[in-house]
Amino acid sequence: MSASQSVSVIHEERFLLDGKMWHSGDGSTFDVVNPATGEVVGCVADATAGDMDAAIAASRRAFDTTSWSTDLEFRQRCLRQLHEAIMSEVEELRHELVTEVGAPLMTTYMAQLDWPLSEGLLWPAEAVGELSWHRRLPDSPLLGMTSMRHVFKESVGVVAAIVPWNFPFEILINKIGPILATGNTVVVKAASETPWNATRVGRLIAEKTDIPAGVVNIITTSDVAVAQQLVTDPRVDMISFTGSTRTGQLIAEKSAPTFKRLLLELGGKSAGIILDDADLGLALPSAMSACMHAGQGCALPTRLLVHRSRYDEAIVTLEQVYAAIPYGDPTDPGVFSGPVISEKQRTNILDLIKRGEAEGGRLIVGGKIPEDQPNGFFIQPTLFADVDNSATISQAEIFGPVLSVTPFDDDADAIRLANDSVYGLSGNVFTSSPERALAIARGVRTGSFMINGGMFYGADSPYGGYKHSGIGRQGGIEGLETYLETKAVASTLPLDIP
Repeated sequence: MSASQSVSVIHEERFLLDGKMWHSGDGSTFDVVNPATGEVVGCVADATAGDMDAAIAASRRAFDTTSWSTDLEFRQRCLRQLHEAIMSEVEELRHELVTEVGAPLMTTYMAQLDWPLSEGLLWPAEAVGELSWHRRLPDSPLLGMTSMRHVFKESVGVVAAIVPWNFPFEILINKIGPILATGNTVVVKAASETPWNATRVGRLIAEKTDIPAGVVNIITTSDVAVAQQLVTDPRVDMISFTGSTRTGQLIAEKSAPTFKRLLLELGGKSAGIILDDADLGLALPSAMSACMHAGQGCALPTRLLVHRSRYDEAIVTLEQVYAAIPYGDPTDPGVFSGPVISEKQRTNILDLIKRGEAEGGRLIVGGKIPEDQPNGFFIQPTLFADVDNSATISQAEIFGPVLSVTPFDDDADAIRLANDSVYGLSGNVFTSSPERALAIARGVRTGSFMINGGMFYGADSPYGGYKHSGIGRQGGIEGLETYLETKAVASTLPLDIP
């Protein structure tokens, strides 16, 4: 019996709207496909334009007419309730993610599930209690009067949270935690490829928490026009989006007429750097991270820059590492790289691999559909050497299990190559020198960086990117403040402020 078959999972086909679980207004559904088999494994409600309109209206009403935005202790209690509710079904959720996302089971014990669940709701619930919701400025003597000045933090309002398919639960939880903790209401648009984790959370909100009706709405739809209502509707105050850079650009364009606040977590083409004094025994096995979850992670280091003096040695070892990466059935606890999300995505990746060869990259390992995986959407872990940093596979976000390796001459050259990208999301360096490590970490223009395998991940850590990798930060105090407005108040009357 496989790992996924050991737990019985009932998938939630309805969405959460105004406190209740609903089928689509016209009864329509769309299919959910298991990427590991290519088979339809169920369906989910396909929301109509009317359903989305009702969700936005419910969220607007809940913000404008209830005490949700001002009752901090109640919000904290509701977030703790939701955490406990999800924990009560954590194993069902784990195997649901393997089925709908194609996520290797091992990744659910990391960023797919366990890491975000451990603190994605609980940390914001605690942190908002320590925020400076009010501060006093020095009195002003202007115009011959004494003005007592105050600064208040207030909730933004109605937030549209748009979730991608690659780490759907992780991103869902790390959005709704800060959004709700800071007093906002939310309409979640779940990824159409991976909707069940979101509808499960919706059911748990409705059944096992005191979160008021309309505060959270979780909508599933296959219709892009329905999803775009969130971007253009004036009742929505902010968009929190994680996904491709191109879609982020479209959201920025379409939301501009209503001046929505934007949090955009977008693409990446992160560079790993191996200096001449690095421990290759530590550095090179870490390069397989480009293939974790079949390379479907925006922050994964999919470019590897190696000092020229260690380059040949590194390529020999990398060939061995990549040839040994366990890939295949994501229900197998030992599998590191599962399927990509769809046949369309696999075709795009294979086309980019061909382009990598045509542009002079040396294909060393993989690059094909595995013969022993005739079903599903699998690609072999793929290693390219001698890749010019200007090549397409060094510049494009492939979102597949592909690593390109490029030599560099010195530390300044490594920083130059790492920064020679429209993206600026993450990166890493391996070296035995703390001084060189810090200089590289500060010199590379990215929102996060790792030294010798250090991990920045956590609900308390701000995450986001420079350049085309996005706007704003999710997580940490910076992430909480993203969902808050700032109001300055001056009064000649003394104000009784608790």
